[in-house]
Amino acid sequence: MSVRLRRSPQILAVLSALLRRAQSWHYGYDLLKKTPLKSGTLYPILARLLQGGWLEQKWAKASAPGRPPRHLYRLSRKGKGAAREYCSGAKAQS
Repeated sequence: MSVRLRRSPQILAVLSALLRRAQSWHYGYDLLKKTPLKSGTLYPILARLLQGGWLEQKWAKASAPGRPPRHLYRLSRKGKGAAREYCSGAKAQS
């Protein structure tokens, strides 16, 4: 499924953070710390990126007893190329 993202500083912040370590898995909380975004902004962006096939997602086991499992995210192969294009296009507009 294809997703068209409008150019915004919020989406640029998320994609830039993911591209810095494109091979690594990222917790949503870690992305919150790496970007100036609030959770109400970040998680809908991640959902759109997942829907468009730009991200892969998996569950991480609980780090300690009584803690819930958490989602991990990383750019898919398609997402890496699309994110680079998106970020370079945003820089060109600046």
